[in-house]
Amino acid sequence: MTTAVDLRAPLVRYARRLHAAAGDHHHVASPLGAWLLAALCAPPAATVGGDVARELEDALGVDLISAREVATALLDDPHPAVLSAGALWLAGPPIPAVDEWIAELPASVETGPLPSQSEADAWADEHTLGLIKKLPLEINPETLLLLVTALATRVSWAWPFTLAPAARLGAASPWLGAVEQVLETPSHGHETFVARVPAIGDVAVHTGYATEGLRVTSVIAPSGTAPVDVIAAAYELAVASATRGTVDRRSLFDLPLGEGPLWTITEEQVRTAAPRGREEVHRAVLPAWSVFSRHDLNRPDLGIPAAATAAKHALGIPDGWHEASQVAMARYTRLGFEAAAVSAMMAGVSMPIPQDGLRRTAELRFGHPYAVVAVADRPWRDGWQPDTAEGAAWMSLPVFSAWVAEPAEAH
Repeated sequence: MTTAVDLRAPLVRYARRLHAAAGDHHHVASPLGAWLLAALCAPPAATVGGDVARELEDALGVDLISAREVATALLDDPHPAVLSAGALWLAGPPIPAVDEWIAELPASVETGPLPSQSEADAWADEHTLGLIKKLPLEINPETLLLLVTALATRVSWAWPFTLAPAARLGAASPWLGAVEQVLETPSHGHETFVARVPAIGDVAVHTGYATEGLRVTSVIAPSGTAPVDVIAAAYELAVASATRGTVDRRSLFDLPLGEGPLWTITEEQVRTAAPRGREEVHRAVLPAWSVFSRHDLNRPDLGIPAAATAAKHALGIPDGWHEASQVAMARYTRLGFEAAAVSAMMAGVSMPIPQDGLRRTAELRFGHPYAVVAVADRPWRDGWQPDTAEGAAWMSLPVFSAWVAEPAEAH
């Protein structure tokens, strides 16, 4: 499935919002994973309409119809280098509003009864290549709905890095002494350049290419630049480079010789066939790294409260509670890159606070002959799908009936 909607610009804005809360702490996130979580609630949000629909559209950066189309295109036709999955699990019997929601979900989204915590954790483990072992939320007895998305990748560089002494990071690097060796780009197969970003200035850019079709771009800006600004610039540069869009690349001959905060430029006499006799060579050194992060997704600017409100309306619990969180990990090494994220939203109703009162209990005794009727209904094992042409004539049709007049021994 294809879609005419370009999610790249809205995702830059969404990423800025998600990363803003983490500030300058070492962290990783999947803005796309969180965006998909909210987008899967577009159908019930459209039904609710009003402020809920507007708030979700504002957060997603696209209208609700487009959000549903994009989510379907991404989940039903995944990239070969990215494992993607979604699930909507519910407690209790199916209801019409939820049936309608399920009918509009991507076909690949798993639906069905609410799993146990261990079953949900196993789902996260399976759909993240074993990189994330547990769901970011704890299911409790009051949980009625659990919506989850998972994204994962594990790729190898087409041309692995070589190793270099950490001193190559520069005398001003705060990481000197923390590590002994860093990664150095090989003579070919990696892309490195200097670019000018209007809101920041000159930045250094490196892109590593994976054999599976993934490209990982690193961008470093002058010290003191806000992390969210650098992340936004990295999004834009990575997309522009991948799509051969406009990138303001700087010639090394327009930059001063010598050591600067982000690079060292030297010059030598060589024999070259480069235009005008000016040859430019770029190399990069950068550290290997690994990180595990947790993010609170229950923020209006991410659209999750509006998405949860829509979900609760579908469940018939508009005054219920909700939670939302994401866990993410990533590892960048000499040989490759791996990352995963699980985003989850949970909703339910709180049990009433106990108080003094009266209780009446009725024990219903089937102590003499009685009737039994068995009626055809929708199967649970397929996840509460709405009525379809297949078996439609059977719906609500009594199939077996009995009159019980002779009891048997119970064992």
